[in-house]
Amino acid sequence: MADVASSTITIAAPPEQVLAVIADLEAYPEWTTAIKSAEIVESGADGRPRQAKFVMDAGVLKDEYVLEYDWNGTGVSWHLVGKSAVQRSQVGSYALAPKGDGTEVTYQLAVDISMPMLGMFKRKAEKMIMDSALKDLKKRVESGA
Repeated sequence: MADVASSTITIAAPPEQVLAVIADLEAYPEWTTAIKSAEIVESGADGRPRQAKFVMDAGVLKDEYVLEYDWNGTGVSWHLVGKSAVQRSQVGSYALAPKGDGTEVTYQLAVDISMPMLGMFKRKAEKMIMDSALKDLKKRVESGA
C-alpha cells in the first residue's frame, strides 16, 4: 500500500457548502487543471455520485480511471475501482470540520502508480497535487460558483 499524504486548508464557507462543491464531480474540469472530464457512472440512493469516471492530464501523467465514493456527514472517501493505465491503487478522502466562520478541510491521498518513481519525487508530486487541489477548491467555494 502507498504512503498516505495529508494536507489541510481553511475555507471561508460552511461545511455543507464545501461538501456541495466536492460532490459536484462533473464540474471538476471547470476548476481543476488536471481533470479534463468527469462523468457520473452511478449515483447512490441519496443522489450523490457513487462511481465516477475521470480523464486526467497532468503533463507527464495521463490517465483514465473510475473512483467509488463513500459519503458521510463530515466528508467523503474514495478508492480506485477497475483498471487504470497509470495507477495500481488510489485511496483518498476529504474530511470537513467547522472552524470559526469557515471549514477546515483535510485532504488525504495514497496513490500507488505502476511506473517506478523515487519515493522522494513521489511524495513531492503528491504534495503538489494535494496543495493545488485544496487551493482550487478554496477558490471555487469562496467565489460562490
